[in-house]
Amino acid sequence: MKNVISTDKAPAAIGPYSQAIEVNGMVYTSGVIPVVPETGEIPEGSAAQAEQAFANMKNLLEAAGTGMDKVVKTTVFIKEMNDFGAINEVYAKFFPSPYPSRSCVEVARLPKDVMLEIEAIAIK
Repeated sequence: MKNVISTDKAPAAIGPYSQAIEVNGMVYTSGVIPVVPETGEIPEGSAAQAEQAFANMKNLLEAAGTGMDKVVKTTVFIKEMNDFGAINEVYAKFFPSPYPSRSCVEVARLPKDVMLEIEAIAIK
């Protein structure tokens, strides 16, 4: 049985998908972008956008009854590979060691023209 996870402390889904789904004690998030949930604003710069995206992810995972320390896999989509270092610095502040496994991919374009998007798989 799958359980839909939803919170107003992370950007709402902008299409026919759920913010996250829980199945058998595992939480699978959709891609989370750096939109400030209360205002709809997008911060300037890759580091500020990373801070917002990871804060949104943290809020979504907490709404699911888990947390950043329970994440086992992430995928990070970035618009510019030159921002990899700056995003990595922010990433390390949000994910404690031992770090989850991760893929990081440069993409041509992301929703709302943001600089990064992250998705995660976590245990409860």
